[in-house]
Amino acid sequence: MSPDVPGARLLVDRVAVDAAFDRLAQALRPLVESEPCVMLGVLLGGLMPLARLAGQLPGDFVLDTCRVGRYGDATRGGIPQWLARPRAELRDRHVLLVDDIYDEGLTLEFIAHHCRQAGARQVTTVVLVRKRHSRAVAGIQPDLVGLEVGDEFVFGCGMDYRGHWRHLPEIWAVDG
Repeated sequence: MSPDVPGARLLVDRVAVDAAFDRLAQALRPLVESEPCVMLGVLLGGLMPLARLAGQLPGDFVLDTCRVGRYGDATRGGIPQWLARPRAELRDRHVLLVDDIYDEGLTLEFIAHHCRQAGARQVTTVVLVRKRHSRAVAGIQPDLVGLEVGDEFVFGCGMDYRGHWRHLPEIWAVDG
């Protein structure tokens, strides 16, 4: 399905997205098989990556979500703010922090810091997409990355365009 967004173009097809999820699940498998883990998805964007990865992993782990606001319906982010904190016990657990995209790193750094403060033994950050640019302002880089894209506005696979099109199984791009 092609989104009804002027100027949208397919950037990463479904086959490549599926392969990225397979690689991420393969990298996470030893972690969830060897120790108590909490797989923590960052809503709303991390919902699709969280569900896809959790469905591909064996073993027992706790699923949880949190929500941090930076964008709303805008295309530029602001300062991270809690909308819903994680509810799972993080102390002495390995937290697998799952999000849709790494752009500047502020959201990922904000939540990873919270997890460590809550006593997480280790935090592994996982993103489906990382943008290639030099604007990262956070001191954190994701530990596991499924795909890299150029510095453009992308949507699909959890990422939205003005609040819509998160559900697409491919990644699309549009100018600003």
